[in-house]
Amino acid sequence: MENTADIAPNAGIALDADGKGLGAFPGGWPADQVGELGWNLLREDVSLPVAVLYEARMNHNLQWMQQFMQEYRVKLAPHGKTTMSPALFQRQIQGGAWGITLATAPQVRAAYRHGIRTVLMANQLVGRANMAMIAELLRDPEFSFFCLLDSAANAAQLGDFFSRQGLRLPVLIELGVPGGRTGVRDESQLQALLAEIERWPQALALCGIEIYEGVLQEEDAIRAFLQRATRTLSALAAHGRLRKDGPAMLSGAGSAWFDVVAEEFSGLDIGMPLDIILRPGCYLSHDVGIYRTAAERIAAHNPVARRLAPGLLPALQVWAYVQSVPEPGRAIVAMGKRDAAFDAGLPVPAVHYRPGGAAPLPVPPTWRLTAMMDQHAFLEVAHGEDIRVGDMIAFDISHPCLTFDKWRQVLLIDEQYQITGVAPTCF
Repeated sequence: MENTADIAPNAGIALDADGKGLGAFPGGWPADQVGELGWNLLREDVSLPVAVLYEARMNHNLQWMQQFMQEYRVKLAPHGKTTMSPALFQRQIQGGAWGITLATAPQVRAAYRHGIRTVLMANQLVGRANMAMIAELLRDPEFSFFCLLDSAANAAQLGDFFSRQGLRLPVLIELGVPGGRTGVRDESQLQALLAEIERWPQALALCGIEIYEGVLQEEDAIRAFLQRATRTLSALAAHGRLRKDGPAMLSGAGSAWFDVVAEEFSGLDIGMPLDIILRPGCYLSHDVGIYRTAAERIAAHNPVARRLAPGLLPALQVWAYVQSVPEPGRAIVAMGKRDAAFDAGLPVPAVHYRPGGAAPLPVPPTWRLTAMMDQHAFLEVAHGEDIRVGDMIAFDISHPCLTFDKWRQVLLIDEQYQITGVAPTCF
């Protein structure tokens, strides 16, 4: 089955004229023709602040992660909530991804409408309207969908709804840990859930096991959790409790511990066909904060990552103007909490450019953000350093998820700062 419908990225999508980070353009300009506008970031053809993705770095990251997964013979379903950009989903699928992971029914519907045909919803499906959205999509025989279950109560709700729709919903049991997020905590909960699933053989198809290891912080605890998942799946297979009309599934891995998940899950034999699905989402843009720290750990300990060096590259930046230099040692930048993530560390000034200058240069090591408001950032600089109103500064970020969701469209640029395309988002 093809993972996408025959839809070109951004086909039929118009640029959002009310969105930020764009230049002047004819109303309704097609998003897939942005490269024809001839915009250049350094020439000030687009409004700042603007979020940009560097094409070469993003393509490196896409290829690196796909190669990493192939080394472990597991499949990749990147978490789409990071970007919520169907154009980027298409690139990931075309690069070899098995499907796209999403978190909510509206996200699934948005991805489907833009051609995505294989989705793992790494979340519980709760509520009649959400169920109805998925039921509508499941009527397409080319659409492959899976969601999570962690309670008998939810199983009963889904069984009742989908039996009345005449549809069979593929589900994975989610395992969890005490004090964590969702997920079955103990054996008694697991047995109650299994019993309820088996009450609805025409409406629920048990496909396998899912976990999210990111709720834990220590590697030993994570490995123990992963081993619990493999034991549980093996027991389900041994007792004939998994669906017979398709492969079993085992899924885990956020963006921080995908190497450990690959090591623990790879090569598992449960006596029947098995798809092992890993779900890192932030690798496409990467960052200079929490995920760079994770990448450094992976590079130090994982033999496949060492062999695939160089590793992931930070590809996402927010560019903004200096709008005021009100006192020595302080500049105010026209970028704020509405433009860049701040939950896992403030943006990091990386590049300085004065319009009309020769080339962008790395910022002095003394420059740093000290605070952000809704539309302003406080930049500390050394007394006497040359910084002026109208200067352009590029900021690296930590936690790409909460930067992407602040933009209706992210511009794609090449190494000469030419705008080559756009990635509209569906938040």
